[in-house]
Amino acid sequence: MSDHKASCVHCGRTSEQVPLLSITFQSDQYWICPQHLPVLIHKPQMLVGKLPGVENLKAEGHDHH
Repeated sequence: MSDHKASCVHCGRTSEQVPLLSITFQSDQYWICPQHLPVLIHKPQMLVGKLPGVENLKAEGHDHH
């Protein structure tokens, strides 16, 4: 991960604009804003090209029977 100001991996907003949650993935630190945390959980494919290796994650769904 390059040395730059912490910003959401999805929208690019910084901690000056929104709260950010720190995540560690493949031994690197990334940040995501609470608004886009559901993207990471339910639609990780939307982060391809923004979070290296995310294409290997399985989206989590909800089974409401």
